[in-house]
Amino acid sequence: MTLLRSVFLGVDVGTGSARAGLFNEDGKLLGSASSPIQIWKDGVCVEQSSTDIWLAICTAVKTACSLGNVSKEEVKGLGFAATCSLVAVDSEGEPVTVSWSGDTRRNIIVWMDHRAVKQAERINASNSPVLQYCGGGVSPEMEPPKLLWVKENLQESWSMAFRWMDLSDWLTYKATGDDTRSLCTTVCKWTYLGHAHMQQINEKDSRDMEACGWDDGFWEEIGLGDLVDGHHAKIGRSVAFPGHALGSGLTLNAAKELGLMAGTPVGTALIDAHAGGVGVMESVPASDSESIDDEDAISRRMVLVCGTSTCHMAVSRTKLFIPGVWGPFWSAMVPEYWLTEGGQSATGSLLDHIIENHVASPHLANRAASRRISIFDLLNEMLESMKQDEGSPFIAALTNDIHILPDFHGNRSPIADPKSKGMISGLTLDTSEKQLALLYLATVQGIAYGTRHIVEHCNANGHKVDTLLACGGLAKNRLFVQEHADIIGYPIILPRENESVLLGSAILGAVASKKYPTVREAMKSMNAAGQVVHQSKDAKVKKYHDAKYSIFHDLYEQQQKHRSLMAEALA
Repeated sequence: MTLLRSVFLGVDVGTGSARAGLFNEDGKLLGSASSPIQIWKDGVCVEQSSTDIWLAICTAVKTACSLGNVSKEEVKGLGFAATCSLVAVDSEGEPVTVSWSGDTRRNIIVWMDHRAVKQAERINASNSPVLQYCGGGVSPEMEPPKLLWVKENLQESWSMAFRWMDLSDWLTYKATGDDTRSLCTTVCKWTYLGHAHMQQINEKDSRDMEACGWDDGFWEEIGLGDLVDGHHAKIGRSVAFPGHALGSGLTLNAAKELGLMAGTPVGTALIDAHAGGVGVMESVPASDSESIDDEDAISRRMVLVCGTSTCHMAVSRTKLFIPGVWGPFWSAMVPEYWLTEGGQSATGSLLDHIIENHVASPHLANRAASRRISIFDLLNEMLESMKQDEGSPFIAALTNDIHILPDFHGNRSPIADPKSKGMISGLTLDTSEKQLALLYLATVQGIAYGTRHIVEHCNANGHKVDTLLACGGLAKNRLFVQEHADIIGYPIILPRENESVLLGSAILGAVASKKYPTVREAMKSMNAAGQVVHQSKDAKVKKYHDAKYSIFHDLYEQQQKHRSLMAEALA
């Protein structure tokens, strides 16, 4: 009789695909698979289908198990992570449309959807005390503005919806039949005050907790008092720490669809970026992890989860209020720590936008494809040879006359200005591939100056960050990581496993299965460091980036000035 391994399954639903990854108890990846999901974009409206997403998950899980050669009996626990998109279902659990089109499949307002900008402004004008826990105001990407938009624009859907759920909570509900919500989703995206539970319970005695952290006055004041009815049944009657075991594990039906065993433990979910944080925050080289007092060490790290957008996660033992930065969120990532969450709404998507809209892009894409490398790798090579040809002292200096403000989808932090626009200074009539390489480099730098702005702002407001950890798609781009290290001036640790979000979700399954008593213990066992990228020691590099960083700030100040001039002209 062969001894069965203990394998933990993580599922991550990103913006474009559902992915599944299987990990052993040391956090080593055994197999992973991905399946695309449908997305409908119409102006500011971006929608998806929960039915389509569940089918994609089932495909990815079965493929990952067969690629990793893992039997369903070996899967001892599973966790879900997803974008913070808003799902509507009726009393039968069937989709309720959130779309102007009336298409019933389209029952998800995707995280990046900006239809509710006006509603967010009205909610922020209320000055409700809950707003101080999200940087002073809700973003149109959070759930209250989106709920208000549906109530005001799609009355029929509003009256049909029986449950409004964050996508990752809907996934655990679909898997277990238990509609307990996560402290991650509710606290970060719904204005739930997680610290209402602070005195009640610690993570080791994990249980469903009655949702006592909703501020009924806030919902009534913004015109959504009907969500308070029935002990908040539509938005969450009970909450739990991430990793808490839900219901009786997988239902028969869900187990059959996923190709797993009924009763497999399922952990309370995380938002995808937060799962990335759990998947890397303890990935420090052994020498570093023993040198400082352990409790304090985790508070000196910031995780950059770099995908379509970038999230900047830092935790602290005490609550820190930072203007323009989301949080402090109690237990929203690592239980019993306060989370500060900075972010840039468009990073990977901005690089794609800059590249794909350039006339030289199709030719470059073909060249990259014929060599079976990514377009980023090709651009990085071109920059290296341009540096040599032009006798430039270092690659970064190639962009001395191109400057980019990367706010093409607004500024999430630390300015919290959804109306901010992207800016490019230094354009010519040149349409060559080399000019595209320079635009690409200047965009990477602009994104890194934005991250430096967030790090400096957090440290000026009580954080003590001195080490960065990076994960997600963009962390695989050598140039992107090196420019960030040089511009921010701190080393960047990359995790051993590329798939940090999947690992973070699998950790939730490991905690639910009782393999580890807490999320932090599981992180220490399952996180591991890979390469460390050090900042340049060349003083000229620092001086160069300091100059470009001051131009980065100037660009935004100019934009504000332009905005008020035009507002006066049209007044």
